[in-house]
Amino acid sequence: MPKQTDRPRRKRRNPLFPFVIIILLGVGIYMLPDLCRNYIYPEKYSEYVEKYSAKYGMDSHFIYAVIKTESNFDPKAESDVGARGLMQLMEDAYDWVGYRMEDGREISYDHMFVPEYNIEYGTYLLMLLYNEYGDYETALAAYHSGRGNVNKWLEDSSLSADGKTLDDIPSSATKHYVNKVMNAYSAYNNLYE
Repeated sequence: MPKQTDRPRRKRRNPLFPFVIIILLGVGIYMLPDLCRNYIYPEKYSEYVEKYSAKYGMDSHFIYAVIKTESNFDPKAESDVGARGLMQLMEDAYDWVGYRMEDGREISYDHMFVPEYNIEYGTYLLMLLYNEYGDYETALAAYHSGRGNVNKWLEDSSLSADGKTLDDIPSSATKHYVNKVMNAYSAYNNLYE
């Protein structure tokens, strides 16, 4: 009769285990760009983003970055201050854009939950701001904080050396927003080009 011991029996590890782990890591690394494209930085609503980016002369990756940052592609998003839809348009911005577009359609601010209208209005607004300031970061600051604030900041030589672009943004919320959009824009450019 064999002698019994209190020692637990040691399980033998499968010699293939390290190779399986290496293969899984390799597949994961290989698929990482696709996972980022599909889940982290998707190109949702591409039919509208591409259409209105082309129509208004804006980089579609920039528009995707704004949508990603503003609503994470949720068309029903509504902020605490009442900004609506994918690109989080406020009612006064909606009114101003509609006036500038000379939009005679029978739509209202409630239509800003409709992806196509929201992307059209948001892209048009960003085009106006980009044309005014000539710089994505300054345009984003105006999109977030308003043109009035940005124009005041541009007059301050400690914030803008040339009076045209911002060297520094005094609002921490706006600075964070601009950085977040520009990081997303960089990610879109890296993943899709």
